[in-house]
Amino acid sequence: MEKSEVLTALDRIEAALSRIDAVLPTLLDRAASGKTPQPVQDPQLAQRHENLKRSVAQSLSELDDLLAGRG
Repeated sequence: MEKSEVLTALDRIEAALSRIDAVLPTLLDRAASGKTPQPVQDPQLAQRHENLKRSVAQSLSELDDLLAGRG
């Protein structure tokens, strides 16, 4: 993985964490009050989610290798 790709991946991870931080208080309030959202039944969305999880896992693995000096 090139240095620019690593920086882009880190920027995307930071952006995702910021989005999570923004909604976390609302989600915690809903969970505490028992108002949890119902899951969406969308096969295309589920497939995109699985693809994203695989992509993130691969990117994190590459970052781990890079940080460990193996990349």
